[in-house]
Amino acid sequence: MARYMETLTIERGGFRIKVPESWWEFDVRPESRDDSIRRMVSERVWQHPELADYRDTYTAFLQKAAADAWKSGALYCGCMAEAFGGDTPITGSVTVSIVGGRSEKTGEPLSTDPQTMAAQLAVREAKKKGDAWRKVTTVDIPGVGPAARTYGIEDIVVPDDTLKRTIRAVLMQTFIPVPGQEGKVALVAGSSQVLDLADSFFDIFDAITSTFRFAG
Repeated sequence: MARYMETLTIERGGFRIKVPESWWEFDVRPESRDDSIRRMVSERVWQHPELADYRDTYTAFLQKAAADAWKSGALYCGCMAEAFGGDTPITGSVTVSIVGGRSEKTGEPLSTDPQTMAAQLAVREAKKKGDAWRKVTTVDIPGVGPAARTYGIEDIVVPDDTLKRTIRAVLMQTFIPVPGQEGKVALVAGSSQVLDLADSFFDIFDAITSTFRFAG
């Protein structure tokens, strides 16, 4: 997967972030996202006919990613969906959301101090090969400062699934304190279901997250 990529700067209310130019940004609004994604996939297939066999796979992946992003309150959602010569397309996504929380006991905003957050985030050890796992750390984002981060192979509960089924995915989440907004963080989350390329995706998600900046 390693190759030189041009980047595209995405600017939204309050932040900007750079993603590879080949990634797709798409509409996450329920009333328009399905048609928007179908049109976008058709345009990409017209530009790259070799992707025609993966049309339905791309469409389903992007529609699900858009639905999940909307439910999480995402302000930006971008995806990659590319064929690198194998039988299965390589897919991944990055979302940016502004989230916050309050103490159940006092109602006070929760601390966004990176060290405090990292201490409260749960580490998960794999008991045997093939188990899910999660590591917790802090990172320094140039021009922004320290942030708490989790990364690993996680079992994510399917939203609105009454059977509470899960999907195993490569997942990196970085919690960046929002200046001047008590209890608020910018959550940059990268995920992919291509588990065999976990290390490569961790590098990609880290590189994208390192470009995050608050605007203004």
